[in-house]
Amino acid sequence: MSSPWVGGEVTARAACVLAPNAGPMTLDGTNTWVLREPGASESVVVDPGPLHEAHLQAVLERAGPISVVLLTHGHADHSAGAVRLAQLAGCGVRALDPAHRLGGEGLGAGDRVLAGGLELEVVATPGHTRDSLSFLLPAEHAVLTGDTVLGRGTSVVAHPDGELGAYLGSLHRLRALAEETGLTRVLPGHGPVLEDAVGVLDGYLRHRADRLAQVRDAVADGARTPAEVVARVYADVDRVLWPAAELSVAAQLAYLSQQG
Repeated sequence: MSSPWVGGEVTARAACVLAPNAGPMTLDGTNTWVLREPGASESVVVDPGPLHEAHLQAVLERAGPISVVLLTHGHADHSAGAVRLAQLAGCGVRALDPAHRLGGEGLGAGDRVLAGGLELEVVATPGHTRDSLSFLLPAEHAVLTGDTVLGRGTSVVAHPDGELGAYLGSLHRLRALAEETGLTRVLPGHGPVLEDAVGVLDGYLRHRADRLAQVRDAVADGARTPAEVVARVYADVDRVLWPAAELSVAAQLAYLSQQG
């Protein structure tokens, strides 16, 4: 059995402050990433996590002065504490979705975020949600993936906000970037750091292909609703996860219907 993930210093530029919101969908809790160039005075914070005052104070203590708060996506376990943290730090919140911003600046594919010598590159990775982004940290050959890639298990693509075709495209995009840029390390939104980006992404793509084949077989055998498919395909999965699996299956069925 693997050791529990507790966060902490990961690289010279990245530290994780683990939020106290562990659960079946959040694993050990939300990873709040504090990024700072060695020797710099200001930090960038990615995904402040839930609106939990003690957690936000721990992030402030780790981060020191914060230049900007960034969001990988708008799910509450990543974003609910963002405005409060930004108010405490006197900075803005940047996100793809305007509903989650504080200040005038958004985020989009190809943007570069610079703070105290630290550089992040924004990569559009929709699929888990429509507003999902990842952040390349070139100096560490790393990518912060939010919920697009997790440190354990695989991500839920929940219909209707989640869209499987877009998600598969995002996995292929990250896979290509890993090959092109020498990317090795995944800093996920939940769970431990992964040190083999290419291997992880290949595993994710294989898993999705296998699940789609299982769903096709279940439909061919007469399953019609997401619940019926889940009862066949996810029979070995803890039933507490079946409601999330039904949303994922709905996304898979929508994807298969588009394929003809």
